[in-house]
Amino acid sequence: MSFPKYPEYKDSGVEWLGEVPAHWDIKPLKYVATYNDEVLSESTPDDYPIKYVEISDVDEQLGIKNWSEHLFSSAPSRARRILRDGDVLISTVRTYLRAIAPVVEPPENLVGSTGFAAIRPMRGVYHSGLLGYALRAEWFISNIIARSVGVSYPAINASDLVALLLPLPPWKEQQAIAAFLGHETARIDALVEEQHRLIELLKEKRQAMISHAVTKGLDPHVPMKDSGVEWLGEVPVHWEVKRVKHLCALGSDSLRPGPFGSHIKGDDFIEESEFRVYNQATVISGDFLRSAYIDESKYHELVAFSVFPRDVLLTSRGTIGKVAIAPGGVGRGVIHPCLIRLRLDENQIYLPYFKFFFGDTDLAVEQLRLASNSTTIDVVYAENLANLWIALPPIKEQEKIAGNVASRLRFIDSTIGTAVQQVLLLKERRSALISAAVTGKIDVRGWQPPAGPTATTEATQAEMV
Repeated sequence: MSFPKYPEYKDSGVEWLGEVPAHWDIKPLKYVATYNDEVLSESTPDDYPIKYVEISDVDEQLGIKNWSEHLFSSAPSRARRILRDGDVLISTVRTYLRAIAPVVEPPENLVGSTGFAAIRPMRGVYHSGLLGYALRAEWFISNIIARSVGVSYPAINASDLVALLLPLPPWKEQQAIAAFLGHETARIDALVEEQHRLIELLKEKRQAMISHAVTKGLDPHVPMKDSGVEWLGEVPVHWEVKRVKHLCALGSDSLRPGPFGSHIKGDDFIEESEFRVYNQATVISGDFLRSAYIDESKYHELVAFSVFPRDVLLTSRGTIGKVAIAPGGVGRGVIHPCLIRLRLDENQIYLPYFKFFFGDTDLAVEQLRLASNSTTIDVVYAENLANLWIALPPIKEQEKIAGNVASRLRFIDSTIGTAVQQVLLLKERRSALISAAVTGKIDVRGWQPPAGPTATTEATQAEMV
């Protein structure tokens, strides 16, 4: 869809803004909105109930998606900003700049963290709906970044934030732009949501396909037997069920957790060298060029944790259970404390089959949860890993299963990749459309909402102050 430009433009006098429609004004935000008008005082009664919004509760697309309920006496100490309908909540900390959202029909006693600025448009001066879009425009965010100060958590003072300049269209045009963006961004957001649902369905299908292949095989008519492992159920009659420790290569070093954290500290890492530390990022990405670096002396100190071709690395902390197989020619390096290194007996286990079983399904993680009696697992211990069960076909069948799974995954992963790319393009389109509309690069004065049930709602919203 293409939109006309305004018939006449003028230089805004602002380098990053360029030209704006000739009849528009340019004003600092503080001339069209107030900020942090209402805060909870220290004298608020202890039993006063509040609904608290923090950084993680705010999403650029979804808006305020959540809050937590507290009494004032037990609320986080930063719960101060009182939020009203029509406010725009914007993070002043550069790290969290995507935490920007209009406040729409908030519940009673909604309060934001002091890490936000609560911007309140002046009635009849700046349209509340339009302000929500203007403050999410890339050019506005770029200006916040440029003016943020500090080292660990660069931030902008609210007083500096409201000194930033905004284009100011006439009131009727503000209403038209707000209505236009309300409709168009809702349409784009619906398309994004469709793609997200498709991605989730494909991921579920992916995991179900792998799980079935590595526990039931490829032949739907093969006779089955009880595996003897409750969570695994039946397996093909000619398969075995073995613990990981019985699949390890001979030798005491076949299953080794990473070094203690005290053995490798932040100061040990250097910018670059030929000696690597393979970490979670390495395993999750599968890219063995993606690593940290240490010097030669530290490498020799930790040489017992070295990585060689065909070693299996498994993430054991944080994001657990992801698997990567070290390729031939892997550079000299050691494992990070958040990994476990396995050296498996390849006469018994085909490494890609092992990777599918442990890294691409929840089969291993579910066993760990059962063993620990917990719904969440933060750490995989070497002893627990050694005792996990794996359904084991003959080696030739493992190769066949792994090849079949890899072939089917190419289509699924390609489709997921296409959907992810589509989401990125839609978000870029959304951002570009907002920036173009709020800066007057397109003229939407002649735009009309499509006929239908949403038209009345959008028209009503456009009239709101």
